[in-house]
Amino acid sequence: MEPGLKRTTIARIAAGVAFLCGAIGLLAGITNHAWKLSPLGWFTGGALLLLIALFVLVDGAVSFEKSQLSAAHKH
Repeated sequence: MEPGLKRTTIARIAAGVAFLCGAIGLLAGITNHAWKLSPLGWFTGGALLLLIALFVLVDGAVSFEKSQLSAAHKH
């Protein structure tokens, strides 16, 4: 398994869940329905999850690049 692949997969799943949180927030805001969280809460949670997913994705990419550089220096 390539280095950073697991982190990239986790980041993609988290970005999908963040999009889902944003869609729920949009739906809650449009319908003006009483949800457990307010529309602002859903958007804030989605934005925070998306930010974390972005950091994990960048960390996975850096890990992959470091492994490629170390493999190139060994040969």
